[in-house]
Amino acid sequence: MSADLRSRVEQYLSTTFLDGNIPSRLSQAMRYSLLAGGKRLRPVLCLAVARACAKDRAEELTAAILPFAAGLEMIHTYSLIHDDLPAMDDDDLRRGCPTCHKAFDEATAILAGDALLTNAFSHMARTSVPATVLLEAVRLTADAAGAAGMAGGQMLDLEGEGKKLSLEELRILNEKKTGALLFNACECGALLAGASPKQRDAARRYGSELGIAFQITDDILDVVGDEATVGKEVRHDAESDKATWPALVGLDKARELAAAHCAAAEKALEGVFSGPDADFLRETARKLVNRTH
Repeated sequence: MSADLRSRVEQYLSTTFLDGNIPSRLSQAMRYSLLAGGKRLRPVLCLAVARACAKDRAEELTAAILPFAAGLEMIHTYSLIHDDLPAMDDDDLRRGCPTCHKAFDEATAILAGDALLTNAFSHMARTSVPATVLLEAVRLTADAAGAAGMAGGQMLDLEGEGKKLSLEELRILNEKKTGALLFNACECGALLAGASPKQRDAARRYGSELGIAFQITDDILDVVGDEATVGKEVRHDAESDKATWPALVGLDKARELAAAHCAAAEKALEGVFSGPDADFLRETARKLVNRTH
């Protein structure tokens, strides 16, 4: 299931930003980062939640929502390009390849991120659902990526360097920087599928718990992982004196928290979703826990 949806996303992305009106170097930089691999978790979650909400229209929904899901990956890729910049996290490796500003240059990387973020909404606008539903999904996504979401989370992350944050402060930082777009992918998948209030609430709770678990896992992997497996520099958080879950509560407690949030994500689906797509959502939560050891 996940492999098929990921393949659909990859195929869509492979056709983007080839327009001759785009300056060649900008197009190359955008496609370099966008097509460098990655789990495609956000677009696949969006599609899987939509399909789980309307099993009788699964294939129809996949085709209709694919541009929106691909737009989520463009926004995610923009955020990675900008997070890696020297003025931000100053990383040299992403998805197992040199970061965009290393492969090209800093100015080109900034423009590539700007263009991916902006053009993401152009692709989302091509989604074949009722206009009022699409408008709401676009608004939610803009909020998730904006000042109260990812951008705000990155600001809190920078401000948190060298400080000992409380658990609540770290949770809020993570909910914005990492959780916002994951949560949004799940909620918008339900919204675009015409989900019932019960389904939409379950999708929200699943996305919220998964978002926190994802960041805790990412923090743990920075301590115990290796570059070949993780696809980016490790031990970087400690070198930058960043606020992380292992630094605040220790590795063992961080693993416990990741497991608890993954279990809560699974529980959110109980009695609401069933079938192959729901099974994939459950398996996604379980795989996160397995990555921490």
